Amino acid sequence: MNEEATMQTFLHCLQSIRCVMADRTWLTNPDEYVCNLSEETQQLAKTELNEDKHCRDQALASMRHFIMQNPRIINCRMDSNFLLRFLRFTKFSVVQAQETLERYILLRQTYGIAFNTLDIRIPMMQDLVDLGFLFACPQRDKKGRRVYVVRPGVFDMNKFTNGDMLRIAAITFETLIEDEENQVRGFVYVADGRGVGLSYITLFSPKEAVRLTKNGEKTVPCRHAEIYGINVHPSMKFVADFGLSLLSEKIKSRVKIYSTLDDLLSSGNIEHTILPKEYGGITPMTDMIALWKEELHKSNKLLLSHDKMQVHEEMYTSKERDGAVSALKKGTVWCGGEEDPLYGITGNFRKLEVD
Repeated sequence: MNEEATMQTFLHCLQSIRCVMADRTWLTNPDEYVCNLSEETQQLAKTELNEDKHCRDQALASMRHFIMQNPRIINCRMDSNFLLRFLRFTKFSVVQAQETLERYILLRQTYGIAFNTLDIRIPMMQDLVDLGFLFACPQRDKKGRRVYVVRPGVFDMNKFTNGDMLRIAAITFETLIEDEENQVRGFVYVADGRGVGLSYITLFSPKEAVRLTKNGEKTVPCRHAEIYGINVHPSMKFVADFGLSLLSEKIKSRVKIYSTLDDLLSSGNIEHTILPKEYGGITPMTDMIALWKEELHKSNKLLLSHDKMQVHEEMYTSKERDGAVSALKKGTVWCGGEEDPLYGITGNFRKLEVD
């Protein structure tokens, strides 16, 4: 490419950036954060997440500055609740929170089967909830955490698709993470492997499994506190081992597999009363599911509005669009194709020191 053509392309890049930066409106507006967390939860956030008022105010300002100055972001939520989920997830490492936020919006857009149209009114979603495929117990455990119950064995592969599985998981997560208490305290998972056989490994290709697992840990802003598995059939051990191999050592250390429900309950790691009656608790599963459906319907309008969040997909490399968690490097805007790194323009993304 000659010098004149290079300059013309460079000027075209600048013009494109000016266009995407002009007259943008946001899904939600910036607000002044009011902390409604209890004193106990605020202390936990300070101890475990490095969060206090000074740090939080600076970090929120930095996140909004980053979004407004980032020509790749077309639309995003700007309210404190949404931005804090990323800051708390990264323990207030502002740069990591910014990268995670951008990767999250890009992933929503490029992998829409898992993140778009999160509508609990879709018949398949209602059926999966009624079956008890995935739901949150109404009570918190002794550490104030919500408990997920996951029952993949009730998933009828002749009726449902992997897209249905991903969508109901996203509806569950997005509903719960709106609660600041959950952002700070994280979640506990109880996965029942009863009824799961080898046919389930055909739901996702190895590449999809890697992509989902890696992004589930690194991109979806959620604190995975404890993960318990029960009733895992011996024939599925190699699948479980493969899944564990994709996790970081930190998350892997939080996973415990028990042969039976009785083994889990006798371990003392989870209170019996939190779980459904069918799992040693008090409240019947049907009653828990009914309460859970009420939560899902309350959040439905907000979740559907998230489809308006958007980035300029053409400004990302193929690896970034493909969900490689290490590919997205904040501060570089690619104009033209990924084969043209000559046209990288470093953005003025200011980092505030908050540690």
